[in-house]
Amino acid sequence: MLRSFTSFLVAVALWSTPALAREFTVVTYNIENLFDLDGIANYTEYQPEKYTPEHLRVKVANAARVLAKADDGKGPDVIVLNEIEIDHTPPDKPFDHTAWLASVRDRTLKDLLSQKPLPADLADLPAEAWLLKALEEAGLPGYQVVTANEKPGNYENGRVRTIQNVIFSRFPVTASKSHRTPGDRHILEVRLDVEGHPLTVFANHWKSGAGKASSEEARIRSAQILRARIDTLLKKDPLADILVAGDFNSHYNQKQRYPDFKTTAIADVLGSQGNELALRTGKRDLYNLWFELPTRQRGSDIYRDEWGTLMHMLVTRGLYDNAGLQYVDNSFEILRFPGLNSDVFGRPYRWSRGSRPGGFSDHFPILARFRTAPTDAKEKWMALKNPSTAEQGTARPVRLVSSLDLFRTAIDPSKEPLDADFRDGTYDGRVFLIQAPATVNDKGWISVTLNGKDYDVFTHDAALRERLREHAQSGTPLRFYGALGTYRGRWQFVLYGSEWLAEKPSSSLRKGSVKHS
Repeated sequence: MLRSFTSFLVAVALWSTPALAREFTVVTYNIENLFDLDGIANYTEYQPEKYTPEHLRVKVANAARVLAKADDGKGPDVIVLNEIEIDHTPPDKPFDHTAWLASVRDRTLKDLLSQKPLPADLADLPAEAWLLKALEEAGLPGYQVVTANEKPGNYENGRVRTIQNVIFSRFPVTASKSHRTPGDRHILEVRLDVEGHPLTVFANHWKSGAGKASSEEARIRSAQILRARIDTLLKKDPLADILVAGDFNSHYNQKQRYPDFKTTAIADVLGSQGNELALRTGKRDLYNLWFELPTRQRGSDIYRDEWGTLMHMLVTRGLYDNAGLQYVDNSFEILRFPGLNSDVFGRPYRWSRGSRPGGFSDHFPILARFRTAPTDAKEKWMALKNPSTAEQGTARPVRLVSSLDLFRTAIDPSKEPLDADFRDGTYDGRVFLIQAPATVNDKGWISVTLNGKDYDVFTHDAALRERLREHAQSGTPLRFYGALGTYRGRWQFVLYGSEWLAEKPSSSLRKGSVKHS
């Protein structure tokens, strides 16, 4: 009898205890032109004479390195991707990404892409297959791939189809569809099953030219199609869990930033706004997650030394109730990693297609966390800490940090501990003020010694590089500001302009202080 009563109490406790929330992450990433190797490309820089298997290998490996830093190394559960090339040599039937991945599981990217000539079956693979392989090598397995399934050819306005939207998901995909937009990339809609709860995700890449009124007209057409589809879903379920993501080529404050635009796609048509509390009343049904960050921190891309917010994540009011799925309050962030995908100014370290491929993208990825709700109480709202109540943003753009700002906080090695290891990862991307003799080797490379270790001195400015070389060859100690980093395994200080060469000696630096050997 006692055992039966105890079992009854345990059953009641389990039944009455809210289920543990399951958190997951979503990342939105404009990867900047991920192209395949079939030799057919609408952009000349991605044709075979300029774009090699090594370019592709570096491109996908670098993207995977960034994504592998999300969620403490577990990587995102859902990735909304822009600028994946449309497959110009598609197979007769849908490509089975999972089967192909299994077939090459015992071979590395480097092994596959080092074959000369590259086998035809590898050259024909769609671009997203290679990213899938890179993610698995980076310790991020288990993704299902859904593409917008655009076909080669032209849009209605004659514009050539080149790139499309793609979604990677660790959750089962229960439905997907592609929404045609006049003269522009299709909007991809995917329905996911997240622990038994439906989540609808829209992948967008609207017309470029955020500040052009003519291109705003094209974005308005995309916004109208998207808004109509969202309205259809919300009519069926006003608290449906919907995430709208991608590169909208619009700023969160587009309406304020360009007051001459009579109508803006993202604010006026789609309904993007920043009043989080308005979701509860039903006055608003979309909230733009950029409003989760302080104004000065809003930026995922750079144009003319001003930060932009072209990448977006917008959530419906259903992601704020206590049923189904929830947005994790204040979890929105920019995946900006100094020394990896971010340069010393904080800018995206964009993809370089030169003879030595490198870099990542001209956009930072953005991330948000979500969870399964611990209850099933619709119309009851989750608690918020410091909710945003701003309908829209300010018109004033955030300026890029200047060289002078960086110089003010430069590290003086002589004031660091004598045993400081500048290669331990904590100094990556930091600006140093260096004063030391330099050497030039037979290849013309310039180097200085810091704490007994050699560092290259580099700049992309050819004239400045020659001035540095002349200083070093004359025996005159170099004095310069340099950002610490690595390139192809070599440690270096990079100068980003002629003002970084500080030729006047400084009394604040001890003679030879950079040689703590």
